[in-house]
Amino acid sequence: MGKSVNTSIASPRRRGAHGLGLLVCALWACMQASSAAAAPPARNAQATAATTTAGTLADLVARLRAQAAASQSSPAVRADYDALLAAQGVSAAQLPYPDYAYLRLLFEATRDGGYWNLHWAITDREPNSDAIWSQWRALRQVRPTAITATAECDELSALFAFLARRGGVRNVGLFWPTANHTVAVWSAPGKPREARIVAPTTQIFLSQYDSFGTRGFDPWKQARIYEYARRDLADDARIAPALSGFFLAQSGKYARASGMSLLRLRQLRDGVLDGAMSPARAARQAQAQRERLHPGAEDDRRAYAHFIDDLQATLPAVARSDR
Repeated sequence: MGKSVNTSIASPRRRGAHGLGLLVCALWACMQASSAAAAPPARNAQATAATTTAGTLADLVARLRAQAAASQSSPAVRADYDALLAAQGVSAAQLPYPDYAYLRLLFEATRDGGYWNLHWAITDREPNSDAIWSQWRALRQVRPTAITATAECDELSALFAFLARRGGVRNVGLFWPTANHTVAVWSAPGKPREARIVAPTTQIFLSQYDSFGTRGFDPWKQARIYEYARRDLADDARIAPALSGFFLAQSGKYARASGMSLLRLRQLRDGVLDGAMSPARAARQAQAQRERLHPGAEDDRRAYAHFIDDLQATLPAVARSDR
């Protein structure tokens, strides 16, 4: 089932309480040594730090958690966090900033069209992330415009919840807003009342602007959100260097950007992976968006620069446009 890059609702196929699917997923970008050499010092340092790899799942999670901790110094991440607290009417004690930063990183990485290049499709598989890990194990090559794994909404949500728990964030589980759709929810006890933060790993039944903390679904419709406690992959499971390196590089490039810039970049990435947009066109649109950013939005500007570089690296030299 296809979709255009800006279509946020598709006609779902029922398949019981385990999920459905709709929408699309992801594109990713490969750092080029030549681009890094020519980059300004700040980007160079970030790119160098992001090229490390992780040997096991536990190592990958630890490095992702460290990247999330580093992202807390970003004004954009802090602003998004403060906005979430205000919108939800909850306290920082209920939703600790370090946990938020980690879940934010995971959400933007594992969502449909996110920067780990996951792609939505109807699969009729169980609501866990086993098949995603199997596809990643079988992956032999990582390319800038290639999907890394295809999964349905419940599988994507399970992956997010699984990695959340492995990283030490509790009370993240699955929520069925309809009988044929699944998203994740982060629950946090406390005063004035329990908080439930929706993490929609696809845009199904939502607008293109709905994101982490959306009010598009009422998480209280489900009496209880059960923490996703299943161990989908062992902590000592080996992760291929090319794959772990890609994951870490991507989070290094994008974790500090604002939610709005990440949303716009996801739409462009989604269009490329969906075949609805050429890499050249996506790079031109990204450049136009970058030029409209506030001059002080350095983290956003760097994220756009990485995205453009990675797309242009896939094009013939004559088709590349100057940034």
